[in-house]
Amino acid sequence: MNQNNQFHLKPESVWDYPRPPLVEPTDLHLLIYFDGIKLAETRRAFRVLETSHPPVYYFPPEDVLMECLIPSTRRSFCEWKGQAAYYSIKTPGKIASNAAWYYPNPTPPYSSIARHIAFYPQWMDQCFVEGELVKPQPGNFYGGWITSNLIGPFKGEAGSELW
Repeated sequence: MNQNNQFHLKPESVWDYPRPPLVEPTDLHLLIYFDGIKLAETRRAFRVLETSHPPVYYFPPEDVLMECLIPSTRRSFCEWKGQAAYYSIKTPGKIASNAAWYYPNPTPPYSSIARHIAFYPQWMDQCFVEGELVKPQPGNFYGGWITSNLIGPFKGEAGSELW
C-alpha cells in the first residue's frame, strides 16, 4: 500500500461521539490483509461511533472472503446492540481465534449492521482506511480502528478501565 497516496480524513475527537453509539454508512475505502491474503475490501461499510472509542467498521459479507471465516462458539452481549457471534479466521498458513464478530439479530436501532462483520485490527496483518495503516485500539477487548485524524485518549489505554 502506497502511504504517499493517503486520503486525509478530517479531525474527529472520540469524545464528541455519542452514547449510545451511532451507526452511519461510510464509503471510505477499507482494506484488510490476513496471512498475506486480501481478506476484505469495501466502500459499503458501516461505522459505529461511541464515546471514547475509535470507530469500529462493519463490512458487508459480500465484500469479505467468507471461506476464511469459521463460525465460533463464542458469544458476547452489548447493552446497545444485543448478542454478538464470532468468527475465527483460517488460511492455509495462519489461524486467529475469535478475530471477527457480527450481530445476527441486533436491536432495532442497529438493524443496519445485521450480519455485517467487524474485525479486530490487532489480529490482522494490516488494516487500512483510505490507504492509511490503522493502529488497533488498545486492549484485547476492543476492536476500534485508530487513524491519524482521531483525537483521544481512547478507551483501552492504561488508566481507562473505569471509564
